[in-house]
Amino acid sequence: MAKYPGMLDDVFAALADPSRRAVVQRLGSGPASVGELAESAPITLPSFMKHIRVLEASGLIRTVKTGRVRRCELDRERFGLVEDWLSEQRRIWEGRTDRLEQFLTETKESTDES
Repeated sequence: MAKYPGMLDDVFAALADPSRRAVVQRLGSGPASVGELAESAPITLPSFMKHIRVLEASGLIRTVKTGRVRRCELDRERFGLVEDWLSEQRRIWEGRTDRLEQFLTETKESTDES
């Protein structure tokens, strides 16, 4: 975890909320304005903006204001960080399950010989 100081905490905390996950899912189809994103949210615009700020602070999205319109897009590099961490965890757990399988096989074989 020392490789990912605090960054993962921010990302997973941002993704813990279903409204923010919905925004991320929608932005997977391409950039959108805050207004477009807020249309499907069952909350007020000021409340929705708090979610946008959390996503932006976590580095999952970037926003650019042009005139009166604020457009959002995913920061795909941040998702690479999450993917790297999950891959590392997968390797660790696969190694553990491989050792468990080996232990169980050896235990069964020694029991069968007795």
